Amino acid sequence: MMRYVVYALAFVLTLSLNSCARRVVVAQPTTVTVVKKLPRQHKVVRVKGKRYYFFNGRHYRKTRSGYVIVRL
Repeated sequence: MMRYVVYALAFVLTLSLNSCARRVVVAQPTTVTVVKKLPRQHKVVRVKGKRYYFFNGRHYRKTRSGYVIVRL
């Protein structure tokens, strides 16, 4: 009887340690362009409720270190 309990416990542990979920890795851009200060001619635009800055055909997002170019 004890042997069946050990087998059942081992089976339950095996199922709980193996997950069906896979790790999803999203590739980050290799280079990030940070602009410390935008020129005066920039425009403030809102896309889906978020604020972006537009200048010279590019959209920028504000971060702690400056403004980062984003693709919308």
